[in-house]
This record gives sequence, C-alpha cells and structure tokens, in this order.
Amino acid sequence: MERIVILTGAGISAESGLATFRASDGLWEAHRVEDVATPEGFARDPALVQRFYNDRRQRAAEVAPNAAHLALAKLQRDYPGEVLIVTQNVDALHEAAGAEVLHMHGSLDGALCAACGHRWPAPMKMQVGEPCPACGAPAGRPDIVWFGEMPYHMEEIFARLSRCSYFVAIGTSGNVYPAAGFVQEADAAGAHTLELNLEASTSASHFAEARQGRATELVPPWVEEMLAEARR
Repeated sequence: MERIVILTGAGISAESGLATFRASDGLWEAHRVEDVATPEGFARDPALVQRFYNDRRQRAAEVAPNAAHLALAKLQRDYPGEVLIVTQNVDALHEAAGAEVLHMHGSLDGALCAACGHRWPAPMKMQVGEPCPACGAPAGRPDIVWFGEMPYHMEEIFARLSRCSYFVAIGTSGNVYPAAGFVQEADAAGAHTLELNLEASTSASHFAEARQGRATELVPPWVEEMLAEARR
C-alpha cells in the first residue's frame, strides 16, 4: 500500500489571508518572536501574549480554506492508500476543508494549563489568569508550541516517515527543526520527495523534485496526478 506524508506550513494558509509566521525582519505581526512565542515572553507579559493570540484566533475564524486545503482533503478522502497531513500551522483551515491533521505546533482553538497540563477548547478571548477547568489554577495559556518547547506528535510522525512512499512539503520555509529534517527521514526510507513552494526553501536541495508557485496553483493538479496514478 502506498503511503503519503504531507507537511504544510504558513504558505498554504497565506492564500486564505493569514500572515506567515515570521517576516524577513524577524517580527511576527510587528512583535518580537521572543515576546509572543516563548514561555519567557508569557511569564514577562501574559497580557500581551493573550491579546496577541486572541487577535490571531479572531482573524483565523474569519477566513476560509482555499483550493489547496480542499485538494488535500480530497486526496485524503479519495486516495486508496494512507494520507497523513502534518501541519506547522495553528489555524483550523485543514479541518474546515474536511481533512484530519496532526498539529505539531498546537492550535489556536486549544487552551493548555501551564500548571497541570490539562487541555480544553479555548474561548475566543482568553484572559490573563484563565482558570483551568481541571485543577482550577489561573494558569491557562494558548495551546501553542513555543520556541524551546517540544513539538507534538513527533513519535507518530517519525514512525510514519520511516515507512512512507511519498513525502511532500507545501508552503514551508525549511528553517525550523525538526520539521526541516523530515525530508531526510523520508529519503532514508526510500520515499519520493517533492517540495511545492512559492520559492525554493533552505531545504530544497534535499528534495528529489521541486515545483515553485502558489499553493492554490500547485496543489490541486498534484492531487489530481496522484489520484490518476492510483487509478491506473
């Protein structure tokens, strides 16, 4: 059975109107990443961090999946083999398109207790000292993997990479590990590797094949290629 592992990054959601994670000047939505995407930043100024993710959550709720999200959901639904979608994105656009995904960097829709580790659905606006429904501690934070924290689902992701037939990275920068190393894991497993990106990523040389352009222009025809190949 053919097995496909797909990694998606900010580039696929950018065409739905969501800003990519980090600009070339190192800022994220005009904030230093150290201030809004680290445990230390949250400890220093929890009000800023909660407000930042409240804004991101609101904006994510206002956009819709694009043709690339819809095509991947179709592939997952119609492909006769296994299709695992892993995303670095914290929005729910894949799910809105009808796909099932692993969020390796967490989700805007989730809240996490910094005291006991309990998770629950995040309200649209989280407050400073958000109470944990499990332990009662005023320690609620966005369930986002910040710098210095371990991404989620890594054991399952590496297990699936070790036996995949195809690995495809879509809209990723190739700058952030461990995701930047997924292509080498897949290559070691004998998989065909393909990068679909607006421009060549820093990991592009590790891929057997690369196509450059917008995700909405590249992903739907690639999905149709894969479905046609499966029907032969």
